[in-house]
Amino acid sequence: MPNRKTTAPFQGTAAQEKDLRALIAKEKDKPGFIMPILQGAQDIYGYLPEEVLQIISEETKVSTSELYGVLSFYSQFATDPKGKYQIQVCMGTACYVKNAQALLDRCERVFGCKPNGAVSDDGLYSLEGVRCVGACGLAPLIIVNGDVYGRISDENVDDIFKTLEEKYK
Repeated sequence: MPNRKTTAPFQGTAAQEKDLRALIAKEKDKPGFIMPILQGAQDIYGYLPEEVLQIISEETKVSTSELYGVLSFYSQFATDPKGKYQIQVCMGTACYVKNAQALLDRCERVFGCKPNGAVSDDGLYSLEGVRCVGACGLAPLIIVNGDVYGRISDENVDDIFKTLEEKYK
């Protein structure tokens, strides 16, 4: 089992479990069912915690080790919860040479979470350094829940933080 980077307990709801079991029932007899079930489960929960993988394993008769093998191979899957605000700092070459590492460090201080797996204590923020996102002309950049903020300086990370507080109240 992978090490969890957060101490937050699993908080799945009965409605989510019902949706998961319906998804499994719909997909489990189709060829190649593992990927659609894992993708759907991640859509339902936002990530794939051990408890969800156990349900999938029991319902499909696929071992949890095989499920972990699949999800660890594909970078699209997450085994740790994400914050309400998912912050990504591009670490591609163009961003990196324009001080992306310092930007990532600053985001860690401002948003209160370590990069690549941890969630802030309030559950609002998660932070990750990502590979090139193909927007090199905007280097360095931050993506928050799909919104791109380009030409970021160390100082205007605070402005993004304030924008998030206002936008998502």
